[in-house]
Amino acid sequence: MNTVLPKQSTPMSERCPLPEALLLALQQRFGERCNMSMAMREQHGRDESPFDVAPPDAVVFAESADEVAFVVGLANQHHIAVIPYGAGSSLEGHLLAVQGGISLDVSRMNRILTVHAEDLTVTVQAGVSRNQLNAELRHAGLFFPIDPGADATLGGMAATRASGTNAVRYGTMRENVLGLGVVTAGGEQIRTGTRARKSSAGYDLTRLFVGSEGTLGVITELTLRIYPLPEAVSAAVCFFPGIDAAVQTAIQVIQLGVPIARCELLDVHAIRAVNTHDKLGLRELPMLLMEFHGSPAGVAEQAQAVQEIACDLGGEDFEWATTPEARSKLWAARHHAYLSGLQTKPGCRSVTTDVCVPISRLAEIIKASVAEVEESGLAYFIVGHVGDGNFHIAYLIDPLIPAERETAERLSQQMVALALRLEGTCSGEHGIGLHKQGFLIAEAGDGAVALMRSVKAALDPHNIMNPGKIFAS
Repeated sequence: MNTVLPKQSTPMSERCPLPEALLLALQQRFGERCNMSMAMREQHGRDESPFDVAPPDAVVFAESADEVAFVVGLANQHHIAVIPYGAGSSLEGHLLAVQGGISLDVSRMNRILTVHAEDLTVTVQAGVSRNQLNAELRHAGLFFPIDPGADATLGGMAATRASGTNAVRYGTMRENVLGLGVVTAGGEQIRTGTRARKSSAGYDLTRLFVGSEGTLGVITELTLRIYPLPEAVSAAVCFFPGIDAAVQTAIQVIQLGVPIARCELLDVHAIRAVNTHDKLGLRELPMLLMEFHGSPAGVAEQAQAVQEIACDLGGEDFEWATTPEARSKLWAARHHAYLSGLQTKPGCRSVTTDVCVPISRLAEIIKASVAEVEESGLAYFIVGHVGDGNFHIAYLIDPLIPAERETAERLSQQMVALALRLEGTCSGEHGIGLHKQGFLIAEAGDGAVALMRSVKAALDPHNIMNPGKIFAS
């Protein structure tokens, strides 16, 4: 399995400069919003992945779908790469300009276009962030549940088929995107889907673009499912003597059909990190952070069922957070876990995994993966959306010590191989990007990947849309 930067990454010294005609057209149309300063290019040439790649040749800030179409159409004429950019929170190298080209920043396309509260749908531009959307919906007693942790843009979340803490109850972006506005590789604007909850009209183009990681077109607009705010919400934490007991609790909760909204695992290393970062006093033991949604009676019933399961498996100190302030504090700590963990090893980079397995096999893979990383001596921490069988190990490496990177990649490869043997996936939510191209072949097989390539070639014949991602090209 290939876990290193693909060879098609072109060094800066070997890149051809952008054609003068293209640059002139961009500067005339966008003025200062076409930026070629090194600082701006470097900002857009780096994400949260461990890869170091030369920055894009230019950054363009689009403010409408028409402007996106102009840039993509122009780039297609000149066979220049276009890399869609939202919040820059990718973990697998999705945003890196491995073949140079234009970083197309859509973060200024941040208008909430229509809210149809009676139909529980909303239409937004791609640069709207999930926190921005929820701040707007809250006034109407509604919310959008997909929560990957980072305050990502909704366009980026659709492009990577994001999920997160609420997926166990509300699903992922795949289930919650009804329709899209897309600019194709030829610069044409198309629409997929409608506001209707179902359709059997032709190919499901919406699902084709959800998860395509910017390799088939640029998402400019989204129509999404939204939900009423639950009548009652309660969060709880429970500590366990070991990580296996915590995982077994999550497994039993799901297998018994308890409609829990969130079920998050933090290992002892993650707890220490968030205690330091957020100045909390949590016990330094493996912890489940859970949340229950519904009517007051329903929430109480769910919580009681989970508490009984946890106690039977050695869970201790079942602590409740019923006020919005207390819940927010706990979930802020969970969302800060990644950055908190990085701060435990100053100057480090993270090689982060996100496998997902059938819930019955979750304890097996976590136990094996913990044993392997403990034996290696590498610093790490674990967080996971364990309610749906998805977890993350962040291997913390010193970028100046190649042996640490090699160890992290070996451990990652071993864990993915085990996930596939357990009938799981190499990526539950981060996507393939640069990092998991070999893993995709191992999971899907040569024939399926060849079919994906044929779709890419048909929709993007000049290979300008985020080239080099998902599979080497």
